[in-house]
Amino acid sequence: MRKVNVVILVLLAVAFLIIIQRNLLSLSDFLHKEITHTGAILPFEAELSPDHRVDLERQGDEIPVVMTAAEERLGAAVAAMYSIYQNTKANVVFTIVTMNETVDHLKAWLSAPRLKSMKYKMVLFKPELLLGKIPKSPQMIDGTKPLTFARYYLPLYLPEVEKAIYLDDDIIVQGDIKELYETSLKPGHAAAFSDDCDSASAKGIVRGAGTQNNYMGFLDFKKEAIKQLGMRANTCSFNPGVIVANLTEWKNMNITGQLEHWMELNTQDDLYSKTLAEGITTPPLLIVFYKRHATLDPMWHVRHLGTTGAGNRYSPQFVKAAKLLHWNGHYKPWARTSSFTDVWDRWFIPDPVYKFHPVRRHVEDK
Repeated sequence: MRKVNVVILVLLAVAFLIIIQRNLLSLSDFLHKEITHTGAILPFEAELSPDHRVDLERQGDEIPVVMTAAEERLGAAVAAMYSIYQNTKANVVFTIVTMNETVDHLKAWLSAPRLKSMKYKMVLFKPELLLGKIPKSPQMIDGTKPLTFARYYLPLYLPEVEKAIYLDDDIIVQGDIKELYETSLKPGHAAAFSDDCDSASAKGIVRGAGTQNNYMGFLDFKKEAIKQLGMRANTCSFNPGVIVANLTEWKNMNITGQLEHWMELNTQDDLYSKTLAEGITTPPLLIVFYKRHATLDPMWHVRHLGTTGAGNRYSPQFVKAAKLLHWNGHYKPWARTSSFTDVWDRWFIPDPVYKFHPVRRHVEDK
């Protein structure tokens, strides 16, 4: 009898140890997932509305679209998503990269009747990812807002996805996003961008910097680290506000790691051009993707609408024909002095909590 009791006790002890081991393994897997997906934690996911579940026209392969949603520009992100959704029958799924303090506001906005059938998930960006990688210069404060670097970490948000689109929030899409998604990317090319020398969008004039459409406008070619790369200073630059990315190639080529490397080097040696007029997200991308990227159809990235003289640069007929409009530059379509605000206004959905208000001359001057 005593031997039986001992055997039972041993069996119970073994069972107990197995249970503990399994629990520890589960915890380890959980912690590993948190570490692996730093910057891409997904605690919030939208429930699909009943109307969407029966929308048979949107049951094809998913088209992943990544966008950021900053609190002070939330109306822009919502307008951009609405324009994408309304101009396609494709099964678009938005991954919205945002900060914790914006989640409730954004969820309330996306519950609006015209938006509630959209499929989306929210991703919390971790600013700790940028420690030691961006300068603390007050002149660069706008360019160093954490969400501007979200595009560097695309595979973290969509670990199981092979191809995705990234879009800035100051855009409006007038074409079918499926066409952009089908941009061809050959092996060895992890992304497609719009060259700054292409047709109508070429030669964005930057005050004090001349024509900022080549590598010299973004990088300091007097620095040894830049010289050693052997890049031509007059190479046409590209705009990273619209990206079609092959995330498999991105991971295989360690694009994120390469971008972080150049960010860190810049904090040590100030590698970017002194005449850099736009944000500091572009220079590392120019280095990493030098002669290793595909090119987008120019009509899928008509830009410089946020610069001086945009109203004279483009005719209303051309703007209407464009498939994607980008108000890059100082003047935004939700502000008072931008060109073609009427185009943007068609897609704006009022903020349900009344925090975001487009500035319009006829309202302000009353």
